[in-house]
Amino acid sequence: MPQETGPVLVTGANGHLGRRLLRRLSGSRPLRPVVRSERAAEQISALDLPDPPPISILDYGDAAALTQAASGCSHAVHLAGILKENSSSRYADAHERASLALANASDAAGLSRIVYLSILGSSQDSANACLASKGRAEQILMAARTPTLVLRVPMVLGEGDFASLALGRRARARATALTRGGTCLEQPIYAGDVVDAIVAGTTRDGLDDLALDLAGPESLPQHQLVARAAAAAGADGPTTLAVPYALNHALAWIFEKLVDDPPVTRPMLGVLDCDDQVDPSEALAKLGIESTSLDEMLHRCVGLGAGR
Repeated sequence: MPQETGPVLVTGANGHLGRRLLRRLSGSRPLRPVVRSERAAEQISALDLPDPPPISILDYGDAAALTQAASGCSHAVHLAGILKENSSSRYADAHERASLALANASDAAGLSRIVYLSILGSSQDSANACLASKGRAEQILMAARTPTLVLRVPMVLGEGDFASLALGRRARARATALTRGGTCLEQPIYAGDVVDAIVAGTTRDGLDDLALDLAGPESLPQHQLVARAAAAAGADGPTTLAVPYALNHALAWIFEKLVDDPPVTRPMLGVLDCDDQVDPSEALAKLGIESTSLDEMLHRCVGLGAGR
C-alpha cells in the first residue's frame, strides 16, 4: 500500500539538497519548509517556486513550534545538521535535540513517516564526535512512534554545490594538497539520486524503521577521484602533494583552541577522511531508484559548462 501523499515538512530546507527537493516536489506535493532565520527563508523565496509554500522560521529544538508547522502534514524530511561544530553551534543541539523535538512533533501531529538524512558511518558507538552524534540522533528518531527511514550518505555532488565546486577547483589546479596523498576512499553520490531516495521515502511502502547505506556506484581513492574530475573538466590534473594526517589533526586542534569558529575541526577531518566503501544495491532496490554513474555525475557537476 503506497504512503499517503499529503504535505511534506522539510527541515534545513534552505540547504542545497533542501532547495533541490523543494524544486522537485513543488506543484506535486504541498510543502512546509522550516528554517532557522530570515536569511534562510529568503533563500527559499528566491527559488520562485510556482506554488510558493509557507515558510516557518523556528528553533529546530522547539517541539511545540515544530508540531504547529507539521499540523496536517503526512511526512517530515529532516535535513538539518552540521558537519563542523563551533562555540555557537553544537552537535548535541543540531542533531540530538533537534531530532528529539521532531520525533515529539511528528508523534503529536500524527505523521506517517520521518525521512532522516544521516552520514555514512554514523553510529552512536563511533569514536568520532560528529558520527556518534548523528548515530544518537538516528536512535532518537527510531524510538519515536512515527516510523523513520534513515538514509546514510557519503559525499554528495550536485550542480553548483560546495563539494562540487571544491572538487572542481582541485581538479583544475596545478597542484593540490591531499591528506595522506589522497589514499582515503570516496564513494560520491549524485544529489539527484539522494533527492530520488528522499522522495521514495515519502511515497513507497515497506520503508518503516529502516536504516539504509546509500552511496554512488564506485568507491575509489581520493586522488583518483580528483584525476577523474580533471578529465571531466578537460584539465591535465594536478600534482598531488601528500600532507600527513597528524599535521592536519594538529592544526585542527590548534584552531579549536584559539578560534571560536575554526575553519576545520578534528571530528570534521575524521568524517572527511573516513573510507567510504559500501554496496548500495540493497538500498537502491528497496527505494526503487537507480544510481547515476560516476562519469555522468562528474560531467554534470565539474565538467565543462557544469551547472549552466
